[in-house]
Amino acid sequence: MSIIAEHGHILLIMACLFGFFMAWGVGANDVANAMGTSVGSKALTIKQAILIAMVFEFAGAYLAGGEVTSTIRKGILDPALINNSPELLVYGMMAALLAAGTWLLIASMKGWPVSTTHSIVGALVGFAAVGISVDAVNWGKVGTIVASWVVSPVLAGTISFGLFMSVQKLILNTDKPFQNAKKYVPMYMFAVGFMIAMVTLLKGLKHLGIEIDLGLGSKFANALPVAAVIGIIVAIIGKGMLGKVKEEVIPEDGNRFGNVERVFAILMIFTACAMAFAHGSNDVANAVGPLAAIASVIGSGGEIASKSALPPWILLLGGGGIVIGLATYGFKVMATIGKKITELTPSRGFAAELGAATTVVFASATGLPISTTHTLVGAVLGVGLARGIGALNLRVVGSIFMSWVITLPAGAGLAILFFFTFKGIFS
Repeated sequence: MSIIAEHGHILLIMACLFGFFMAWGVGANDVANAMGTSVGSKALTIKQAILIAMVFEFAGAYLAGGEVTSTIRKGILDPALINNSPELLVYGMMAALLAAGTWLLIASMKGWPVSTTHSIVGALVGFAAVGISVDAVNWGKVGTIVASWVVSPVLAGTISFGLFMSVQKLILNTDKPFQNAKKYVPMYMFAVGFMIAMVTLLKGLKHLGIEIDLGLGSKFANALPVAAVIGIIVAIIGKGMLGKVKEEVIPEDGNRFGNVERVFAILMIFTACAMAFAHGSNDVANAVGPLAAIASVIGSGGEIASKSALPPWILLLGGGGIVIGLATYGFKVMATIGKKITELTPSRGFAAELGAATTVVFASATGLPISTTHTLVGAVLGVGLARGIGALNLRVVGSIFMSWVITLPAGAGLAILFFFTFKGIFS
């Protein structure tokens, strides 16, 4: 307790710096994954992708980022074993942030799309198992998270596969693909608007103290009509934008779906917004979860609470770090995800992004800390498989899987090293 009282301010300042560093890594690596499909399909330029991500990542992190945070913070470690030595939790959470941030920096420099969730979970398990006790880790919870790493790419791949097959059936494999694109794309836009609205209404807004009560009973039932109206507004705006797209004569050596892809390029602006919002709501937890735990322990003078309120300034710090990370170093990972797994066009990129965003929104709503990287790669693979296994670059897929395997032990090893360093400095 005396260490918390004596060094509390210094520890909190260091924790904020490490939390910002970790959030920067999330932006440089994970957000680049989320935006890579838009850039790779040439629906957006890198500058446009960064601008969209800056607005919607931050909005997702600030409005809807609180739910997953509690899973990362208190689900993996058993606080009962360290009640008498809260400084160990502070050292460990600081070590986890610094370890995960360092690994993400290395991976981003190499252009590897790794999982920030893997990084932080590996770091937390590493410091807890070695620094405290093997019993301090909730292995059942870790098992659930590991299962989600398999479930999320499969779920996203399945949704994306289904979406792209619907695009083929309704639009691409018809006599009038351009006319059908203009007819059906507003329906997809409605789905995008509805989904963003649902996650905001269900999981967001509570940070701002706003509650919507239409007298329909449950929170879910109250959110449905409001989300439907927002979805309709998004579809109307999109229909207006589509009205400006005129059919052009395609040269014989050109892509016969060129006009259709121009329609889908407009749709991808909407799915990019959805993906950025969904990613911000889910992955800000990786950076702010440990920071929230540190702030809670220091603020209470050393008491480890099983649940603590998430101060808005922590979400602001996390959201800001994510945006700066993408803007300064996101271009390397964007190239890997957008161009090297399979050839992406706007119609394929749309299916991948909406499938991934839907999966991430579902995870954010249920508090499951899935990996956005796994989800998005799974979605891109699903779209590629819709065209046959030959459409995939299996060598690139193999190297991505290898980088995923390395991430867990790398996060754990670095966290153990930093944990004992902090323990030696302050104890």
